Amino acid sequence: MATTLQERIGVALSAVRNPRTGDDVLTSQAVRDIGTTLDGKVHLTVVLAAEDDATLVRDVRQVVEAVEGVTSVQVAVRDPSEFARGASAPAGAGPGAGAARGESRGAKPAPGGTRALPVIDERPAAPRPSAPQPVLYPKLGRIIAVSSGKGGVGKSTVAVNLAVALAQRGLRVGLMDADIYGPNVPRMMGVNEPPRVIDEKIIPLEAHGVKIISLGFLIERDQPAIWRGPIVMKITTQFLRDVEWGQLDFFIVDMPPGTGDAQLSLVQATQVTGAVIVTTPQEVAIGDALRGVKMFQRTGVPVLGVVENMSWFECPHCGKPSALFGSGGGQKLADECGLPLLAQIPLYPRVMEGGDTGRPVVATDAESPAAKALFALADRLAASLGAVA
Repeated sequence: MATTLQERIGVALSAVRNPRTGDDVLTSQAVRDIGTTLDGKVHLTVVLAAEDDATLVRDVRQVVEAVEGVTSVQVAVRDPSEFARGASAPAGAGPGAGAARGESRGAKPAPGGTRALPVIDERPAAPRPSAPQPVLYPKLGRIIAVSSGKGGVGKSTVAVNLAVALAQRGLRVGLMDADIYGPNVPRMMGVNEPPRVIDEKIIPLEAHGVKIISLGFLIERDQPAIWRGPIVMKITTQFLRDVEWGQLDFFIVDMPPGTGDAQLSLVQATQVTGAVIVTTPQEVAIGDALRGVKMFQRTGVPVLGVVENMSWFECPHCGKPSALFGSGGGQKLADECGLPLLAQIPLYPRVMEGGDTGRPVVATDAESPAAKALFALADRLAASLGAVA
């Protein structure tokens, strides 16, 4: 019977199998570099090939999180080529030789013949090349990335109204516009002026009870952001670290479309609580949204669910709904990925008008079908993440 934390984690992981190979993740060394601290924190690496299902990362995280005594889990995802390049162990030692070093410090073999897990002590580990480790920002509360696979699906509209709806429920909310190339949050929230700087901290602007930061506050309206990845990473880090957010319950991040530099910068800069994927019912939007889901899963970020925007248009005269962009796409995506469909938001002209005038529909027309759907989305996320006003 497994008695130590290391043994319990070993037993739990030996039951997780890679759907592609059929082998468990310990025997195949798809999980490596597992370490634990005395207070139950776990760090591990998942080796994920391009042909592997990205949900393997989620499965590993969930299994370890469920182990008795585990307080937190941090997962790094690596490509097999990174280990192949750096392999220097003799033949037969295998790419898991690094894990074997934990045995030299007195670790006992785990049940089933798997290697024991090293206990991390206070001594600094030997430096080695690795991806940037995410930084914890406890004052930001629950960090939610609102993302989409393609543009034009209403991602920023959902992010803005979600933030305002949470604030109207009495929660402390920050909204970060991470769409470096097309910052629309200033217009949609009705504020646009250079933020003040006090004691080397940027003071976020406020509107509708939400604290806001956006690149749109710092550049001219017609100035293009022609920047590569390192600059995007720097801006993302500065918005997280150098803005005086105060204590928040929710930190909503409006991501740009796609699966590029901004998304990778955010997940490398901090530990994201979860992602919400926005799509429309159209098949072409579903395909792009699927790639967005897989990107977050591959980087170890839980996907909280799918929001279907523009689900139908309700006739103002007879009340009959018309599916202008098809139907069932959001549910299809959710079912394919094993995720909940968090909300279906109808097409409503005042949503668009509110975005153009800086008056989110949840603040100006709370009884409309679209606003009710957005409030329900906010309530569902707050409840699932344990946030109470």
